[in-house]
Amino acid sequence: MADSPSLSRPEDRAHAREATAADGTRVALDDVAIRRALVRIAHEVVERNESIEDLYLVAIPNGGVPLARVIAAQVKEIAGVDLPVGILDTTLYRDDLAARGERPPLRKTEMPSAVDERVVVLVDDVVSTGRTIRAAMDALMDFGRPRGVQVVGLVDRGHRELPIKIDYVGKNIPTQREDRVILRGSSGDLEGELEVVVHEGASA
Repeated sequence: MADSPSLSRPEDRAHAREATAADGTRVALDDVAIRRALVRIAHEVVERNESIEDLYLVAIPNGGVPLARVIAAQVKEIAGVDLPVGILDTTLYRDDLAARGERPPLRKTEMPSAVDERVVVLVDDVVSTGRTIRAAMDALMDFGRPRGVQVVGLVDRGHRELPIKIDYVGKNIPTQREDRVILRGSSGDLEGELEVVVHEGASA
């Protein structure tokens, strides 16, 4: 069945996919859009950094992990360089969880080498207040002294509370503070095709 005239252009179809469902949810980025954004980010990372061999991708779990792996694969395809990919839990370094009465479980940390004299590229799925990124920067100091830190955010939803800059942004998505924005997979926790979903009016 052919597309209707109003949905004939890709941007129109994308807009239709972002329509809010009756339960207040909408898909802001589907798997194709996510991978397109990550390819662009990988090119930007390569263009910005002269010494690609000095880069160290560090994912913030859970959502940053599959994103960092895609970026690493793309950098290898573009520049022929295998970048190390670390996983860094920030839970113990957050300054806001105790105040909110939250005790989230610790998540996996896997850092294959020290970060001394490396340019660390932190990869997160959704950036909002900036507190997770700040906590990741604090946690990095336990693994050495990086020469520099850059930040990838697949989604920047705004509502910054700290002056954290995102160097590579997949998409800016305006939200209300009470909205919830999550990266999820089609088959289990972050497996299969990925999508970013906005739950409007949900508890963030």
